[in-house]
Amino acid sequence: MSSTHAIRERLRDAGASFAANDNIAEYLLPGDIDVIQAEVEQHVQAVLEALVIDTSRDHNTKATAKRVARMYVREVFAGRFEPAPEVTDFPSLNELYTLGPIAVRSTCSHHLVPMTGRMWVGVVPGEKVIGISKFVRLANWIMSRPHIQDLPKGLAVIVRAQHQCMIWRGVRETDTIMITSIMRGAFRDDRTLRSEFMALIKDQP
Repeated sequence: MSSTHAIRERLRDAGASFAANDNIAEYLLPGDIDVIQAEVEQHVQAVLEALVIDTSRDHNTKATAKRVARMYVREVFAGRFEPAPEVTDFPSLNELYTLGPIAVRSTCSHHLVPMTGRMWVGVVPGEKVIGISKFVRLANWIMSRPHIQDLPKGLAVIVRAQHQCMIWRGVRETDTIMITSIMRGAFRDDRTLRSEFMALIKDQP
């Protein structure tokens, strides 16, 4: 039985989802992240051995499993295991504002290779608005575990990113950019507001 079996059973008993883009911080106990990291290290070592890499004599890969495990658990997928960053809100003027580009770094869930890009956010706040630096913290949290819910009057997000699974491998196409967008609330319902947001970010690199 794996070391993380008890964690998965705890999540199932709580009826919690633990898909790749879910945050499970509220279900973790002290020491659980260390347990997860240790098991990831064991499995990464097994992958290296399956790839016929001599980690016992190749000094470059002796500590690779440990480094990779720490990287995934503490950095790349930290948004799965850490709670959302704290945010402070302020009185709002109820006007559209945009923020970007925000550099984003995530991981392709199909191949676990890097995905990098830039994000623009447009917000029509309700009675309160959060400080602009918090959008960067939230973006980092989302992109390392891409899921969040919020209740502003409107939310628009455009992400333009290059996927290394197409550049570094596969078709090796260096110029292709994938663009995705979501429009919620006022941005979905008000064509004028949506056009204003798109015009504001049109000339951004």
